[in-house]
Amino acid sequence: MKKNAITHNLDGLAALLLFAVFAASVMAVLLTGAKAYRGVTRRDQEAYNARTAVQYVAQRVRQADSLYGITLEDFEGVECLVLGQGEPYITRLYCYEGWLMELYCLAGESFSPEDGERIIEAQELKLSLDQGMLGVQVLTAQEEAPGSRTSELWLELRSS
Repeated sequence: MKKNAITHNLDGLAALLLFAVFAASVMAVLLTGAKAYRGVTRRDQEAYNARTAVQYVAQRVRQADSLYGITLEDFEGVECLVLGQGEPYITRLYCYEGWLMELYCLAGESFSPEDGERIIEAQELKLSLDQGMLGVQVLTAQEEAPGSRTSELWLELRSS
């Protein structure tokens, strides 16, 4: 009878050990999957932000595309796209403190960059205007990873 009790205890211990190995394997797979999911989600969000920022600027340009209505200017040290030049109200698009900003204001009034409305996170907005072609480049910073993601778009202005 003593031998039977020892065998029974060893069987229980083997089952418990097998269950512990299975539980540890399941946890390892779940943690690995969660880390991979977090990485893919972060990458997709950064790509979405970069594409959305560029497309937002493109849409605003298409809405305001009129003869000499789109210019580039320095807005208190910040490169700025001015839409509606020559109109009573203008729209300024620029990057300020990690955000793509938009400021809709009277043309002659003085405003500062912090007065604008935050649109989407972006580190830098590079603009170029040459012979009717507007170049828009948006840099978005990656979290927890070196470097940045850049989206670029060239628009031919219909009014030029």
